[in-house]
Amino acid sequence: MESYDIVIVGGGSAGITAAAHLSNEVASKSVAIIEPSTKHYYQPIWTLVGGGVFPKEVSEREQEDFIPDGYTWIQDKVATFDPKNNQIKTHDEKTIAYKYLIVAAGIQIDWDKIPGLKETVGTKGVCSNYSYETVDSTWENVKNFQGGTAIFTHPSTPIKCAGAPQKICYLAEDYFRKSGVRDKSNVVFASATAGIFGIEKYAKSLKKVVKRKNINTLFQHDLVELHPDKMEAVFKKLDDDERVTLSYDMIHVSPPMSAPKFIKDSELGNQDGWVDVDKHTLQHTKFKNVFSLGDCSSLPTSKTGAAIRKQAPVLVENLLAEMKGEKLKGHYDGYTSCPLVTGYGSLILAEFDYDKQPAETFPFDQGQERYSMYALKAYGLPRMYWHGMLKGRV
Repeated sequence: MESYDIVIVGGGSAGITAAAHLSNEVASKSVAIIEPSTKHYYQPIWTLVGGGVFPKEVSEREQEDFIPDGYTWIQDKVATFDPKNNQIKTHDEKTIAYKYLIVAAGIQIDWDKIPGLKETVGTKGVCSNYSYETVDSTWENVKNFQGGTAIFTHPSTPIKCAGAPQKICYLAEDYFRKSGVRDKSNVVFASATAGIFGIEKYAKSLKKVVKRKNINTLFQHDLVELHPDKMEAVFKKLDDDERVTLSYDMIHVSPPMSAPKFIKDSELGNQDGWVDVDKHTLQHTKFKNVFSLGDCSSLPTSKTGAAIRKQAPVLVENLLAEMKGEKLKGHYDGYTSCPLVTGYGSLILAEFDYDKQPAETFPFDQGQERYSMYALKAYGLPRMYWHGMLKGRV
């Protein structure tokens, strides 16, 4: 059995950022990161990849380049947690013991929850920005669109980057205008949500964007089935359970998502499967030597990289306090950010906290569309991610 002072489950944005902050604070502890993938992806750029701005390769790096020096990389998957005995079982049947645990396992994409999706995505007019393997299909559909109905969906489940489903809708509509097919195109944003955005300030601006672009919105419409051979999408209206069938020429699907199964099946998960942590300290509500951040946690905020950037230093501060038997003073206020691309060269930078109040960085109204914020999204934030956030510097 292998044994470590600290084990981090997950080598994505949350796991590596937490590891980087930890390595900046503690040099003497034995730390292991459990992560099966050899590649690391900057997923927020996939919106612009799907819009034809960048090739998908700009989002990919080698995982080994971001494992902090001196940390052990266990290239395996977690099978089960045994938090009462401070142990983890892996798919390769290893037993990993820990004194402290950080769970940063991300979110599970449930392609198979929508009949017709898993076997079709990337073909037959069905596309999605939500994986490295399928993101190119979005741009292929957008650039080759010759008119008809283009549908963009948002599921009823929590998802990573809740603004992403509408961002690609705005980019596609913009491209349809540039390519001369907008007049013969019906652009539909079909969302299971009750409105365009949960924060009133930004919702007000986005409603203007939707109106200007003449996008047809269908709210409380949850995609439940695809009939690819007929090019039909079936939606359930959440207010009355009625089924609505829409024909499409292309459809961008944001798939339903959930907590990873090995968390759902463990004592670490709450009733919905997310790692059950205090929303301010990020400490588990039952197991005090367990902490969690990012998409797999129960933190009631949007699941974004920007949220992780604020969560990681709080988690590390509180973890170190717990290790010393001290009071946990680190406090996370729910800050998150959603850079809402509204077209090529325009963006609304939404930033807000648990109270759904704007928590803006810049000394101007971020509810307005700006090129400067688009440039930040396209060029500034990726550099901040690779060279700052994953190194524990920001």
